[in-house]
Amino acid sequence: MEPAATIRDQLVDYLSKHELSINQFAIRSGINSGTLSRIINGHQPIAMSHLELITAGMGVREDYFYSLYVDECFYHSAPTWRRLRPFIVKCAELGRMDCIELLVHNLLDNLTYVPMLFEVAEGLFQQGHWPGAALLYENVSASEKYQYSERLAMCQYRLFQIALGDDQSTNLRAATLFESYIPRLDEADQLDALKQLVVVYYSLRQWKKVDELAQELLRLATIQYDYLGHSKRTNVPEKKAIYPVYYYILYSHLMRSCACVEWEDYDNALNLIKLYIDGSWIREDSEETRKILAQFKEWGQANTYLYRLLAGQQEVIPEYVEYISTQSNEIFMALYRIIQSANRYLWNVDHVLDRFSNYVLNKTDLKELGTHNPQVIADQYARFLIELATYYLDNNRSGGVKLILLSLESSTKINSESIVMKCVDLFEQHRHEAEKEEKEQYKLLIRKVMDENEKKTHYAVSFV
Repeated sequence: MEPAATIRDQLVDYLSKHELSINQFAIRSGINSGTLSRIINGHQPIAMSHLELITAGMGVREDYFYSLYVDECFYHSAPTWRRLRPFIVKCAELGRMDCIELLVHNLLDNLTYVPMLFEVAEGLFQQGHWPGAALLYENVSASEKYQYSERLAMCQYRLFQIALGDDQSTNLRAATLFESYIPRLDEADQLDALKQLVVVYYSLRQWKKVDELAQELLRLATIQYDYLGHSKRTNVPEKKAIYPVYYYILYSHLMRSCACVEWEDYDNALNLIKLYIDGSWIREDSEETRKILAQFKEWGQANTYLYRLLAGQQEVIPEYVEYISTQSNEIFMALYRIIQSANRYLWNVDHVLDRFSNYVLNKTDLKELGTHNPQVIADQYARFLIELATYYLDNNRSGGVKLILLSLESSTKINSESIVMKCVDLFEQHRHEAEKEEKEQYKLLIRKVMDENEKKTHYAVSFV
């Protein structure tokens, strides 16, 4: 038997099958009997609230009629935003992307719906319904792709934010696609977007881009801060960035110092610290300002120790260790850099590892390792593990091969080709020290890497 073509047909079939009158179903569903009669007879369109009551009254799942409701909205009654908006929101909440796609396909024939769809997408984004929001942003972008509009740029900004995750290849692609849209954003959004973009390139270890974007962030933030200082209160923009404008100036110096460190330009890195711990030029005097300055000064103190360490000053280790012992958010980063420096300069830092034994390896949730961006933490955790493995193996400490496998597993999750290759190289050097179970685990991980990167890169590994 062919399924009923409309929601009304299926409702009529249900009443007949269960021998229910309109009044009886009205009582069961909670819909006014007159309203229900008009709906069944096609004299009144089905509102979203009516659909929910009908569905509950029939005892079927909440989205049972959603595909048919798309037809209801466009072909069996005149489309009205009063019905379409709540339907789109519910589809997003229940994961019915197929229905959203059908709705949007019909709606975008009329460009007057573009701003309305964008507004719904923004609401879904704020509520965390990102798949539905992304679908709307993509369609709004497609409808405005030939326009140099702020709305198009905002759609691309949201798609960039939604795309970010553990996979570094995906993050690079998202950053590359989004970057050219930044100048079209509102001034406040430009600052936040640049900050996020800097962090992405930081996690990807593309230091030239970090420095370039940090300088652009400094330029824009300085212009805005100077403008706010000379403008009257009535001219202050309504839309504000997430942080006060001076924050982005300080942050740009911080990120530039990080890039200098990776280039081993420690003198410039230390000079930039002086810029982001100096708040004497800041006009604001509030509790928020004092907290922000205190945070940057704390980062400055930690980084002063760190940069001296990376420059080869072994004598700073005791003081650095005492400092991080009181700063739980700094322990992971400090341990990573201490081990990295020990490998570079051939130091023995067993006493540091013994003091913080199992601090990092016992962490099952990377959020416990600090307050840095999740992508940065994931990358640095995989790098920390391979540095620690190197130190263990070079200093005849047991467990080095196990650490290689942990790093390989972590780097596979974030799709970091460079760390995977380091793990492969180090394991092959120490294959003779691996237990049988560790060799088998290594084979499984490498096969997983090759499966996931089949179309990108193949790792030539001989299995013994």
